[in-house]
Amino acid sequence: MSEAVAIIGGTGLCDWDGAEVLAARVVDTPYGETSAPLRDMRYGGSRFYFLPRHGDGHRLPPHKINYRANIWALQQVGVKAVFAVNAVGGITARCGTGALVVPDQIIDYSWGREHTFFDGNDGRLDHVDFGSPYSDDLRAQLLNAAAKQAMVLVEDGCYACTQGPRLETAAEVQKLLRDGADVVGMTGMPEAALARELGLDYASLCLVVNPAAGLSDEPITMADIQKVIDSGMQSVKNLLAATVSG
Repeated sequence: MSEAVAIIGGTGLCDWDGAEVLAARVVDTPYGETSAPLRDMRYGGSRFYFLPRHGDGHRLPPHKINYRANIWALQQVGVKAVFAVNAVGGITARCGTGALVVPDQIIDYSWGREHTFFDGNDGRLDHVDFGSPYSDDLRAQLLNAAAKQAMVLVEDGCYACTQGPRLETAAEVQKLLRDGADVVGMTGMPEAALARELGLDYASLCLVVNPAAGLSDEPITMADIQKVIDSGMQSVKNLLAATVSG
């Protein structure tokens, strides 16, 4: 693998136990600081840049992440492809707790985030095509790597991006279901759109860590979510390493 691939880690993927960190790079951007230094890493025979989306120690809530700085910095070091990891709630039956989902669509319900590089401040304006928000090629790479490992994935689906940091109400989840969403998270946008604006291939690998609000008789607790993260993130790491090496 060349250094042209990056993995953005979300909740539960702030570090990679057993990985070799070859270098850590602080990249200056016109948009401020990235969530953390970019880590040039080797894991399982694969080499890639890793960026913890929420910062070291998981300190940044979804609405305060500097998405523009993160994506700009990755492009500046030569990244061409981004695999993003997202912890999500499951809405439809096929996206039950513990499922790994490779979405092919997204609906953005977030607000107030710096969501474009074309904000008029530098005189540039563009309207990028975002009809298919995720890279078909990167999605295929994930699915092919999973098939070689006999790993079952949900091969498509719609990601609903909400503002956070609170979880959704049961009524909100029913609205998302009516809108066609399969999973719900808080960090899918504007990250995916910003990658498109800079011409980076981008795909998401979602780990369903809980049923969305109102879809279970049990309340959603962080303790239960953490149990799923602890059991599921190793599979995420193995799949990403196999995808990058392939």
